[in-house]
Amino acid sequence: MLEEAIREINRGTAEIIDDARIEKLLKAYFDEGKTYTVKCGFDPTAPDLHLGHTVLLQKLATFQKYGARVQFLIGNFTATIGDPTGKNVTRKVLSAEDIEKNIVSYTTQAFKILDESKTDIVYNKDWLEPLGAIGMLELASNLTVARMLERDDFSKRYASQTPIAVSEFMYPLLQGFDSVHLKSDVEIGGTDQKFNLLMGRQLQKAYEVKKQQAVLMMPILEGLDGVQKMSKSLGNYIAVTDEPNDMFGKVLSVSDDLMWRYFELLSTKSLDAIEALKKGVLDGSLHPKKVKEDLALEITARFHSDEKAKNAKEEFEKVHAKSQIPTDIPEFMIEGEVWIAKALVECKISPSTSQSRRDIKQGAVKIDQIKVSDEQLQLQSGEYILQVGKRKFAKLKVI
Repeated sequence: MLEEAIREINRGTAEIIDDARIEKLLKAYFDEGKTYTVKCGFDPTAPDLHLGHTVLLQKLATFQKYGARVQFLIGNFTATIGDPTGKNVTRKVLSAEDIEKNIVSYTTQAFKILDESKTDIVYNKDWLEPLGAIGMLELASNLTVARMLERDDFSKRYASQTPIAVSEFMYPLLQGFDSVHLKSDVEIGGTDQKFNLLMGRQLQKAYEVKKQQAVLMMPILEGLDGVQKMSKSLGNYIAVTDEPNDMFGKVLSVSDDLMWRYFELLSTKSLDAIEALKKGVLDGSLHPKKVKEDLALEITARFHSDEKAKNAKEEFEKVHAKSQIPTDIPEFMIEGEVWIAKALVECKISPSTSQSRRDIKQGAVKIDQIKVSDEQLQLQSGEYILQVGKRKFAKLKVI
């Protein structure tokens, strides 16, 4: 069991610092039943998570399987500063109201993956706010400006004379102090968080916690394009809150090569089971599309239900394999003649008229399953089934 646990915890990782400590914690669990703590911080800076965020949640769930108690840290204090990692400008400060709304959303989504009975939700405002001026100054004395400027994002901004708020310098220290307060045994994060994660080790030593956390870093998940990291701003993401049909279809849209990356980082299938699937695809006994469908079913069921995932698969086959129209599409009504580009926006299947025109030029727009080529088309009174791409449909009645 110990070997299996080590293998699963190492699965997909980009880097581990002090893997000997993780092995020691696992051995104590199997030999003596001792639990240990694994911390992961989430700043509630947006209302929803995408599958890129769930890479860390999957790893936390794996640790829970092997004896860990997860410290699911909500950065309701650090969110007011904003994590500067990877940013070329200072982040805007969030309001307390926005932070509270995002916290509710985050925790609801997280427990689709984590075992709630093995999770402690903690809020760093509880211990960071009472630090006060003296505590903050003491904390700041643990790091020099020169050391802080070694960070790639800070050094680039400094060289280009882009402003850096002093508060941003505090962020890694505050994240590190979280580990001091919680006495975390392990902290996990993305590879872009390395500086902040190591700060926890440094501060645990400085504050004489009598332990130094191990650090486990996960790679950044590529988005649907298979090139850039999954990001809402890039539009290449799968949101945890996506409707079942959209989620299923998006997973199926990833390339055959990227599929294996998603299996490794997002699936609960064992490494041996995934290897068997790979062999099946290589020797021709399994079709890549069938394997990808299984992945899409697993992910959709995780965030919705087995029944909804099955229905999404049937709907996908109905619409795409058989070129039929979905059974349940939103309906809209517009008074008077309407320009096609505007109609697509009004029916919420295009973000703007300029995007509508681009989609028409690319042959992605259909009316009643017939491609539209005229950008200036005016829709007269009648009923229409509008379609953009393979997954966006709307029923429009012009009166």
